[in-house]
Amino acid sequence: MIALSTQLASRTQIQALPETKKAAESDVGAIPTTDEAKPAVSVTISGAAMKAAEAEKTSNSDIDESGLADNVKNLLKMIREIKKQIAEKQAEMAAVMADRSLSPEQARARLSGLQSALSALQASLTSAQASLTKAMKDMSAGDAAKAATLAMK
Repeated sequence: MIALSTQLASRTQIQALPETKKAAESDVGAIPTTDEAKPAVSVTISGAAMKAAEAEKTSNSDIDESGLADNVKNLLKMIREIKKQIAEKQAEMAAVMADRSLSPEQARARLSGLQSALSALQASLTSAQASLTKAMKDMSAGDAAKAATLAMK
């Protein structure tokens, strides 16, 4: 057993746990075989989730195949994701405005929350685009044009 103690700035002592004992060969029989072992957690991925994951891969395939630097690729993907989230928030706002089952106060409260989220997303988009512009200054004209074209999609 190894015992370590450390004094932190607050003068608190922490003692390490003792080492675990390795299983002896006689203990190997206690380990269940694969027939007896049952998974503790089972995860099922729906077909829709698989299609969404595949669509995500193909939607950014033009960025991945562009030959641009990795940091520029990441910025372009981030810009696309933020644009997608902005479109979703705008659709949610339109749905709230069209929902006649909400009282005016409820609609106003939901719209206020959505507007706040939309403002934050727009600020993120502006920041990502500024970072892309800064990165494009160090690129060749062809690569900069390619990055600008990909950013517009």
